Amino acid sequence: MTSRVPPPDELGAHVSAAQGVEHAPGRASAIGARVFQLFTKQPNRWSEPVLDAAVAGAFREARDREKISTCGAHDSYLINLATPDPVLARRSRASFVAELRRCAALDLDFVVTHPGHATDGDLQSGISRNAEAIGLALEEVPTRTKVLLELTAGAGSSVGGHFDALRVILDRLPPEWAHRVGVCFDTCHAYAAGYDLVGDYDGVWGEFGDVLGFERLGLLHLNDSLHPLGSHRDRHAAIAHGTLGEEPFRRIMNDERLAEVPKVLETPKGKDAVEADRANLARLRSYRGV
Repeated sequence: MTSRVPPPDELGAHVSAAQGVEHAPGRASAIGARVFQLFTKQPNRWSEPVLDAAVAGAFREARDREKISTCGAHDSYLINLATPDPVLARRSRASFVAELRRCAALDLDFVVTHPGHATDGDLQSGISRNAEAIGLALEEVPTRTKVLLELTAGAGSSVGGHFDALRVILDRLPPEWAHRVGVCFDTCHAYAAGYDLVGDYDGVWGEFGDVLGFERLGLLHLNDSLHPLGSHRDRHAAIAHGTLGEEPFRRIMNDERLAEVPKVLETPKGKDAVEADRANLARLRSYRGV
């Protein structure tokens, strides 16, 4: 695999923020990407670090130096804005607000969030709770960072495993904040949720356009799936090494509707994260025009 850095495009990957977020832009550049996603904190802990001005400034300088076109965050896995539990709801809202504050300090383009779980089984109430919490957070933190609701694999009490559910969340947002919210489409999650990108690619994207609209699509997570269609299991695989195979990714890379949408890998890193990301990005680029 060549280490030559390709021309800038809309492809990137989730990169590490180890030793400080200011190192992330350089790591994106090292894999030949001008697009990346990162965690602004450890995603499996409730602690909420505050980024000081020097760190935030160093990040922005590194972004400019590496000529990064698009970058954003993924919020904490612990956040559940759809929960009926009042204690968890307060903690989740506080964590989401803290995430938005870090995104504002770093001047990020987006933050991806999972819509959460209605653990009482009342999906409609969970959807309403999610929309209310996002609206309050956006009111509290005035930032250009766009909140992207991620389509999930639809397991159990998840409220984010269907296009219709994401549409309802969008429709229930306060009108003054709705323009700050969009959608992240994860190929692994979509396939696991039952959207057949292999057998009905046109039908899936036709439904997406009808229900959500392509103007809401802010990001693609490009991941193959270890498990089959409709499994509701969120296990990522390297591009063309899972049950999705090559063809859906080939079509995505040649789909004019998706040409300018940022695309981020969350594929397994293996022993050498840099080479794994380079290999997956090269494979995606090889599909163009084929």
